[in-house]
Amino acid sequence: MRKIFLIALMLASTSPAYAWGPVGHRITGAIADDNLSGVARANVRLLLGNEDLAEAATWPDDMKSSPDPFWQKTASPWHYVTVRGDDYKASDAPPEGDAMTALTHFTRMLRNPETSVEDKRLALRFIVHIIGDLHQPLHDGAGTDRGGNTVEVTWFGKPTNLHSVWDSKLIEQRSLSYSEYAHWLSRSITPQEVIAWDQRDPTVWIHESISLRKTIYPSDPALSWDYAYQHRAQVDDRLKRAGIRIASYLNWVFENPAPAGPSRQ
Repeated sequence: MRKIFLIALMLASTSPAYAWGPVGHRITGAIADDNLSGVARANVRLLLGNEDLAEAATWPDDMKSSPDPFWQKTASPWHYVTVRGDDYKASDAPPEGDAMTALTHFTRMLRNPETSVEDKRLALRFIVHIIGDLHQPLHDGAGTDRGGNTVEVTWFGKPTNLHSVWDSKLIEQRSLSYSEYAHWLSRSITPQEVIAWDQRDPTVWIHESISLRKTIYPSDPALSWDYAYQHRAQVDDRLKRAGIRIASYLNWVFENPAPAGPSRQ
């Protein structure tokens, strides 16, 4: 029995990092959908057709199973940042890139009027996903524990790691569908919060996540109701902010396209 437990714990600790699970990403996408401007909504519809932002939000994670080298190697570092201090600096980006460099790259692609529709669709899906990623505190790590993946804990008695708890287990513990959860959160967002969170600077999002990340490491690895109660409001806050900021960012992108021509880069 102990051998089975250790194997399961090892597998959980070495699983790949996904910032928010599918439910979390869909929640941020659904909130964003409700806050798009008319111009942004029309552009999203032109690119994605009937696919909404809730569906688009999970696509970069869905594609991680593709054997294509782009997904297995090139895009792998684009879901997180590693920050040694309290604020992200350009020097924090490794040669292979990170979520910040990817966000910059895809923003340029999406704003460029000469980018193909297919590439714009790719860029849009990544932007929605990356903004959600940067609001998950363990995807703004210090480079010491793989974003909490090597922090072994139990969740209601079952072996896992801290990253998985924040990706999905705290959200799934509410037993709500993504649409129910998004509706609940959207109803609680005040006009004052929409104005205050209308912040398109990713370094602000990262700073917030780092500040939160420092408070979420448990002293007792046996996590259950107490831990869920202590951090539920924080999870909800990060999901709400991510949704509002996805919308704000896309509103800006689509209302401020880059000029055509050689100088656009």
